[in-house]
Parts: sequence; structure tokens; C-alpha cells
Amino acid sequence: MEDRQVIEFSHYSVLLEETVRQLQVRPEGIYVDGTLGGGGHAFEVCRRLEGGHFYGIDQDGEAVRAAGERLAPFGTRVTIFRDNYCNARARLHGEGVDRVDGILLDLGVSSYQFDNGERGFSYRYDAPLDMRMDQRQNLTAGTIVNRYPESELYHIIRDYGEERFAKNIAKYIAEARSRKPIETTFELNEIIRAAIPAKMRQDGHPSRKTYQALRIECNRELEVLKNTLDDFIDLLNPGGRLCVITFHSLEDRIVKNTFRKNESPCTCPPEFPVCVCGKASKGTIVTRKPIIPGEEELAVNSRSRSAKLRVFQREAEV
Repeated sequence: MEDRQVIEFSHYSVLLEETVRQLQVRPEGIYVDGTLGGGGHAFEVCRRLEGGHFYGIDQDGEAVRAAGERLAPFGTRVTIFRDNYCNARARLHGEGVDRVDGILLDLGVSSYQFDNGERGFSYRYDAPLDMRMDQRQNLTAGTIVNRYPESELYHIIRDYGEERFAKNIAKYIAEARSRKPIETTFELNEIIRAAIPAKMRQDGHPSRKTYQALRIECNRELEVLKNTLDDFIDLLNPGGRLCVITFHSLEDRIVKNTFRKNESPCTCPPEFPVCVCGKASKGTIVTRKPIIPGEEELAVNSRSRSAKLRVFQREAEV
């Protein structure tokens, strides 16, 4: 098992140039990165600021440390919080900030989190079943695997992992844990492998979708995203932009639908000649189709293959 002390926090900043370009950074503006990671996107934003301010948020202690070191040259222009981005509005309010000019969310798991076996995010390393983005929280993947009812496991693996063999995997997990607790990733890998028919194990690693599901549940990823996007749009100054990078269809669907709802919130029946519901548009979807990595980026970082960038702009008249 790797020694955490010798693994540097790293995260390839997916769609870096495209995201910074879409943020349209103004030198005197106020910008927020709700998923700070190693600070790659943040660095590019900060070096464009002159008199503006940058607020970075991440719940991973190692990310906060690494980003703090990377952004140190920008001094007092940078404020970093160790927190979940769902608390961004309260954190900013505490700093006397009620509106900002741009917000970024990169929802990908960092290379550090995947490659540090101790964290339990990857099926490639034998490690405790952890998967916590914030290691201060109590809930771990091990708790979910060993204590959630079989029926709830099934729904999580089916809905969050989009795994066709979710029912069988949940059944095999329940049977295995009745004999002894499931403690490590490799133990779980063997259970999942046995639950999937041999001829159906050709589509990547058999554990991939189940691990995605467990990680999402452990960190409340979809719940937090769904409950925060509206707040972020409301935080934007006129002309401000929200940029969100997603990595799987569940996240992307939430972002796409939330942007649509904020652009066209009217709930009046189609036959009504004029709107009477009073729900006004908050802005415009900038990216009718998501921005995806080009071949050059894919050649450097294959993990960026599923990345999609969507952008919403708050209207000037709102």
C-alpha cells in the first residue's frame, strides 16, 4: 500500500483553456472554484486578476494543502475554505460577498484520489473501502456495503452506477457480508466479478460501475449538485458565468436540466397567449452542445474522455 506522504496531490485540469476562456475572467472580478483540487484551473484564473479576488473550496484536506501551496504567489487575492461547495453561499456571505462574476465546478475525481490506494476510490489497489472526499465524515463505502439493506444497495448500484447486474451484485454482497464483513476493495472486486456472468465482463473492469455508485452515495455527489446549482446561478452578477465540467451522464443530465429550467422557467400551458406565471428567465445557456476535449488533450489524458463542459450566463437585465 502506498505511503500517503510520498504521493503528491495531482489532478489534470480537464478542458483548462476552454473553461478559463468561457469564464471570461475580468481583472477586477470575483471568482469561485467550488472543486479546487490541485488548483490548476484556479491558477489560470488568479493570474488574470488585478484587484479582483478568488475563493477556492474543497472538502479534501490534501487538495486544500496542495492548492494553497500552488496559489501562494497570489497572496491576499486568494481565500481557500475546506468545505463542501454546497456551503459556498454561506462561506461567501461570511466574507461579505453576495455576488460573484464567475463560478467553476470540475466534478471529476482527482488523480491523487484515484492513485492513492489508501483512499479506496480505485478497484486497482487493495485498500480499505473508504471513498470519502472529506475524511472528516463518518460514512464510508465500507459502511454502505456492509450496513445498507440489500434493496437499497440494489437501487444505488442500479441508479448511480447504471449497472445492469445491480440486483445480482447486491445479492452477492448481502450473502458475502452475512459470513464476514467486506473490508477491502479486492474482496469487493471478487464478489462483483462472481455476480456478473463471465461472457458479460468484456466492457471494462467489472467493478467500475459499482464503484462509481458507491462513491456517489458516500459523498452525496448528485444530491449536492442538484441542490446547489440554482444557488450558484443566483450568486452571479449580471453577465457572470457558471461553468460545470461533468464526467458521467447522471451529472450531465442534472446540469443540462437545471440550466434549461433557469433559462426557460415559464410553467404556463403552451396554449396561453402570454405568460402569467411570472417566472422570468435568469439567463442564457451559452453551450447548446457541451464542450468536449479535443484529440490533443485526449492523447495526454485519457481520463478526460467523458468530460463535458456546460456554461450558463446570467443575463445583464436580471
